[in-house]
Amino acid sequence: MHLTNTISAPPASTKFKVANIGGGESRGDLSRQWISRPSDERFLSLDALYAAVKARSDVTFEERIETRGIEFIAPDPKSLEDTHRMTVGLRGGREVAPTHWSFGQLAGLAGAPAGYLRKLPSQIAADALSYGMRYGRDVETIKLYGRDRLDLRAATGPDYGRIFDHDVVAAVQQIAGKGNGDARWKVPGVMDWRTMIYDPEHPVTKDTTTLYASDRDVFIFLVDDRNPISVGKLPNGDDDLMFRGFYVTNSEVGKSSLKIAAFYLRAICCNRIMWGVEGFQEVSMRHSKYAPARFVEEARPALQSFAEGSSRLLIEGVEKAKAAKIASDKDEALEFLAGRGLSRKRAVEVFESVEQHEGRPIRTAWDVAQGITRVAQTIPHTDDRVEFESVAGKLLDKVSA
Repeated sequence: MHLTNTISAPPASTKFKVANIGGGESRGDLSRQWISRPSDERFLSLDALYAAVKARSDVTFEERIETRGIEFIAPDPKSLEDTHRMTVGLRGGREVAPTHWSFGQLAGLAGAPAGYLRKLPSQIAADALSYGMRYGRDVETIKLYGRDRLDLRAATGPDYGRIFDHDVVAAVQQIAGKGNGDARWKVPGVMDWRTMIYDPEHPVTKDTTTLYASDRDVFIFLVDDRNPISVGKLPNGDDDLMFRGFYVTNSEVGKSSLKIAAFYLRAICCNRIMWGVEGFQEVSMRHSKYAPARFVEEARPALQSFAEGSSRLLIEGVEKAKAAKIASDKDEALEFLAGRGLSRKRAVEVFESVEQHEGRPIRTAWDVAQGITRVAQTIPHTDDRVEFESVAGKLLDKVSA
């Protein structure tokens, strides 16, 4: 695959104050990854990440096989351990052991509940899978992905279009270099809650890295935090600073689609929560038959376009929202909020939040959006909070169009 290098040199950097931590929304997309990843799934550079996923792919085979040609082999049970052993027999006398993930995929292809089969002796599970594959499938072939004599990493339908993890990492390398500070796009720094100072140059360690990969997926989160963008002044005169970020996630074994998300944010703290997020957009690409070609033609260019893009549209959108007057007094503001589906109680909360934090009553679409996102942070249930925050997003999209 030919990739055009678009890396820009790292500019001079300085720490800066996060003056509007309550603006926008807070998101846990990165924090959930940070919490769940063990040490061996964390990488300090894109080079190291690429080497790991490429080496894994280089020793992995991919082949289509008729369902009748698959054999599920369980040993004669001479010990308790034998009741938990199973291999998948392939052409040429090869055998591979299914991983936890691929076993679930095989069960799904055979029309059997994976959770139930895992509780059975492997000899019974093997018979059930064999029957399901031979007599329970409308499609006569499946696609296998594994390492000879070792393990079966994935089992999918015959038209599964695999986007390889190493191709995704390579695409990001073209705009971010090593991703650890040698180029404009990098692993994010850290905000100090005591001082509200954000340091873009905080060292990349196993604890702070945002470059992850497991045997099932890859997740890359990078920011351009050396180049904050001022979207206006706050009531106290401080600049409201934001910077650009994006993440890419993919699973070559079918755990999830390829996803690219782009956004603006105000800070990231030590536990990797994204603060002050605005303009969050995500695109998803299923691993369908033509997915690899679409990745080259659509997803990678879109990622490069965002990386090279100007902040002009963000600033213009904020200026439009600040200029879009929606109310002259409290009654008009509450009526406007009610028209967006907010209850009287929520509308009053939003109005009072703006008065408290902005030092003025609601007058513009920007005021409404900031008030909604602040109130949303008090809502405990994620689904309810996201739904409430979406009101602000739709409003800003409408006025900035």
